Amino acid sequence: MDLAMHTTVTPTEAADRLAIRELFDAYAHCADRRDAEGQKALFTVDTRFAVYMKGEKSEPTYVLQGREALTPVFADLNRYEATTHFNGQSTVALDGDQATGESYTIAHHVFTEAGSRKIMIASLRYLDTFAKIEQRWYFAERKLIVDWTETRTLSS
Repeated sequence: MDLAMHTTVTPTEAADRLAIRELFDAYAHCADRRDAEGQKALFTVDTRFAVYMKGEKSEPTYVLQGREALTPVFADLNRYEATTHFNGQSTVALDGDQATGESYTIAHHVFTEAGSRKIMIASLRYLDTFAKIEQRWYFAERKLIVDWTETRTLSS
């Protein structure tokens, strides 16, 4: 991936980059607050959402088409007692009212199984296509790639 040299950035580019980062962060915030409606509102109506549980080179575990199809995926987070999605680095390539990007998240999911409190930690990458509609950025396509997971028992 080529890293862009930003010797000068227009105010519009700076605003677009900030808005896309805020979109990425809003997704994690809504997930951790179980705000499925808020999370869905971050996507275009005709969005495509694909999940790759076995890594980028695998076939998608499932593919959802359209904003309303996202409801069960986001509602599935309710099975966890707590989650924390910690967002890391991201790259974005702007092209007018379209953009693409890659971003990283470490997701923590706390649950109880067989009377034992556990945590599942997942290293996630998102490959995104963004669309700017009426001056607001949305996810037009999102590929969630699970790079690795670890589950362990939490100490009391």
